[in-house]
Amino acid sequence: MDTTHTPTKLTISEWSSQDRPREKYLTKGASSLSDAELIAILLRTGTSSENAVALAKRLLSTCHNSLATLSDMPLQELLKIKGIGEAKAIALLAAFELDRRVRSESVRQEQHIHNANDVVSIMQDKIAHLKHEEFWVIYLSQSNKIIATQQIGKGGITSTTVDVRIIIQNALLNSATGIVVCHNHPSGSVRPSKDDRFLTKQIQDASKILNINLLDHIIIHKECYFSFHEEGIL
Repeated sequence: MDTTHTPTKLTISEWSSQDRPREKYLTKGASSLSDAELIAILLRTGTSSENAVALAKRLLSTCHNSLATLSDMPLQELLKIKGIGEAKAIALLAAFELDRRVRSESVRQEQHIHNANDVVSIMQDKIAHLKHEEFWVIYLSQSNKIIATQQIGKGGITSTTVDVRIIIQNALLNSATGIVVCHNHPSGSVRPSKDDRFLTKQIQDASKILNINLLDHIIIHKECYFSFHEEGIL
């Protein structure tokens, strides 16, 4: 009689305790875990045919093992992956959003804007990877200390509507003496369009009347940016 048998896959609960992601986190710390193991903790469970770590590895493989690519995946794309339901997808997206907010908060603690790079550091996590356009304003004191940041417009893939009056009104309400405006280009090119240049001139003209200084207009896409100030346009 043939006594050989096909070994079954072990579930995570059957692993050695030192190899289970959560137990490993407790005993060895977060730095000891691979990307797949950290994601497995968020996923909590796998599927009927694979454990959470295997599912996490397969998920990463669809993104060429890039966490940055995974963090950019919209909900509907995640839901197309076998084994990823709404609960798992939302847990992942929430974790990536928390990371963006932490990084944005740590940058804001510096409080002052010195150059375009400072603006990009603040705004990149907010808008650089979006699939639609958003227009934001940073309101500044006389010493270029950040008073507030505010989204003014939100639109489609190629444009967004911006009311210059709201920008000026909020500057007055915040007692701001300077402003920096910023928006993203989902298309990938950060070169300003004719409309971008016209809007910048509108904001600049309206600001001057009330002695508010438009310091820069920055266009962002992922790691690239265009600064009107650096290019000598402002």
